[in-house]
Amino acid sequence: MQLLEHYQNQIPQSEHFVNRKSQIPTNGNINLFGVRGCGKTSLILDFISQIEDEFLYIDLDDAKLLLKKISLDELEKFIDEKKIKLLILDHYPIDYFDKIPKVSRIIIISRIPIDDIKLQKIEMFPLDYEEFLAFGNFNQTNNFNHFLRFGTLPIISNSQKNYYQSMKIFFQSSFSLNEQKLMIILANNHTKHLNTNQIYSLAKERFKVSKDWLYKTIKLFTQEKILIFIEDRYKKSGKKMLLFDFAFAKYLSLGQPFILQFDTMVALALLKHHIEVQTLGIHGYITKDNELIIPAPFESEDSLWIKSQNKFSLYKQHNISKVTIITVNKNYEYNIEKLKFEALPFDEWSIISEEE
Repeated sequence: MQLLEHYQNQIPQSEHFVNRKSQIPTNGNINLFGVRGCGKTSLILDFISQIEDEFLYIDLDDAKLLLKKISLDELEKFIDEKKIKLLILDHYPIDYFDKIPKVSRIIIISRIPIDDIKLQKIEMFPLDYEEFLAFGNFNQTNNFNHFLRFGTLPIISNSQKNYYQSMKIFFQSSFSLNEQKLMIILANNHTKHLNTNQIYSLAKERFKVSKDWLYKTIKLFTQEKILIFIEDRYKKSGKKMLLFDFAFAKYLSLGQPFILQFDTMVALALLKHHIEVQTLGIHGYITKDNELIIPAPFESEDSLWIKSQNKFSLYKQHNISKVTIITVNKNYEYNIEKLKFEALPFDEWSIISEEE
């Protein structure tokens, strides 16, 4: 009881909060979930600052709980005695309790969704381009360069430190030592077509790791969306592997070229806007409506037109309905037969994609 009273009296404060597109509903039981570092805790602390009902916020990642787990009976008894209306459990490990605690309303924050029909699921992603711009007072002409450098993690974008130091702190505080080693392996193979067994083969060459641990960790990383595998319509045998943040992937690796960062930036924007895609080999990303998205940051209209002519039979084979070319700063469009090709700068396209 003493520990629960401590949590009731010590209410954490949100600092430097910037509004996000994800919002907490005013009623109902909620499971807010998303990849580590995406801003879930900041969102919930801002929500807390506006509540008037009696509530209890418990951070299950708190060091004081390392040697003492809160029992369900003790928690429910405290809720009854203190007439708690809202219980908030942050950093909730799956199956921490055998069942959801009894309370008028509960909000659970986790990395992966909790399988309980009584909880409304709200997924939170790292920053999209618009949200990123709200985090910093950047010179408008350099917005894209800042996005490329800082990436999509709020803790990096909102940090008062230099981005390299912020990346280091996030990496060391958010991943165990073996997870750190695995993340470096993944970053150095970012955007390649790999399966879990191939990842294990790469990892065991670099550090001591059990197959069981690696398979379990890859599964958890995939559920959390730290690691994303995209089906390839062109190469049926493989899936393209992406990490959840293009700037973080670059921080963990050497020599990651701009085109790979830009490719990942486009893919992650599609996923954040809930647009289901497959890859079409090296030719781009294809939606369920057969729109082909081609990352081509600096490609000129003349160059793309020639390449489009050479690949036109491939586009017809896969019933491509439209081709959208994502650039850094170029706009143009043309048609080949009845197929429309349209080039848009990333900042413009990312907003249009969300509206659609």
